[in-house]
Amino acid sequence: MTSTQEPTELPLHATQAPGEPSAEDRVARIRRRLERLIGIAATEGNALTVLRNGDEIFAAMLAAIRSAEHTVDMMTFVYWKGDIARRFAQALADRARAGLRVRLLLDGFGSRLIETEQLQTMERAGVQVAWFRKPLYLSPLKQNHRCHRKVLVVDEETAFTGGVGIAEEWCGNARNPQEWRDTHVEVRGPAVDGIAAAFAQNWAECHDELFDERDRFIEHRSQGEAIVQVVRGSASFGWQDMQTLLRVMLESAEERVRLATAYFSPDAYFIELLCATARRGVEVEIVLPGPHTDKRVCQLGGQHYYEDLTACGVKIYQYQPTMMHAKVVTVDHVAALVGSTNFNRRSLDHDEEVMLAVLDPRFTATLDEHFDDDVASSELIQADRWKRRSIVQRARELAVQPIRRFL
Repeated sequence: MTSTQEPTELPLHATQAPGEPSAEDRVARIRRRLERLIGIAATEGNALTVLRNGDEIFAAMLAAIRSAEHTVDMMTFVYWKGDIARRFAQALADRARAGLRVRLLLDGFGSRLIETEQLQTMERAGVQVAWFRKPLYLSPLKQNHRCHRKVLVVDEETAFTGGVGIAEEWCGNARNPQEWRDTHVEVRGPAVDGIAAAFAQNWAECHDELFDERDRFIEHRSQGEAIVQVVRGSASFGWQDMQTLLRVMLESAEERVRLATAYFSPDAYFIELLCATARRGVEVEIVLPGPHTDKRVCQLGGQHYYEDLTACGVKIYQYQPTMMHAKVVTVDHVAALVGSTNFNRRSLDHDEEVMLAVLDPRFTATLDEHFDDDVASSELIQADRWKRRSIVQRARELAVQPIRRFL
């Protein structure tokens, strides 16, 4: 785990050459673009800790819940079965029995596999459980719009967000196909309010009471050096903030863009944007799931564009040990995106998402180190070899194109 509470500095491998913009200049430029084009102010004084894989992520989240003194708000797309699901249910129930206000928001589709016993344990203890858009009670127009956000806010002071769901698949340390690779972030400081707002936005749709006397609405003290903008994506028609966020980051890149995502099936616009970024001399690297993926159809939708991307100079790696489920972007050693958003049409057009835009070289360096580790466990797509892929593979890619907007 790496905290950004130490003084911010440019990583040694990105030392400034004469005439090149400094890290501070790059941060300031990207910050103003994000604030002006998205319309959400970034906050200063945040401390962030990168959590890699279930062993780190679940331990930190459970410790925060168990130490809560006032309130616990949690929302997730996936809440399935197994020991980790029981541990979270017990921790939430224990805090509710102690008199805290505990709220749990579950997606009506993604968490449909939760065990009835776990629900009963929590509800009997006083946990307020709400469901986001249960399919049986929805109009057809809302069936496809899910809550994919992962949020935990404790005592209004500590927040977590990232890619993990509550299920056995995320346990461990990505040592084998049963232990998925993922990234979460622990946040302290003013950015906690933005993450809490993501919870509140979806809770308001599902519950009559938005806040009560146990909400303290605290003033946040400076906890670190990171600048953070919290961006929420919501299902709607037309161009959305999450698309603007990705576009700003790609168009602002001058040296390097690194992207890790679980589901890669963007529209033609973002494929061309990735190619344009590479053509102007920016190194573009993408790590995607390889042989282990839980959505083969989505993988085929992205593979249809591998030939175009590699022809532009984009490097595509397929992660070999297990399912790659992280959602991380880094830009020019100074900026990073971490959260629940995948690089696909579903995340950008259909689902409720939350993403942290972090402007901090030290935090970004940690994510880049993790990216290097992931590349070392991946296979590079060779452009010439991919051009010679089989007719069967090409047919499969074409077969999913009519439904790619839902992937």
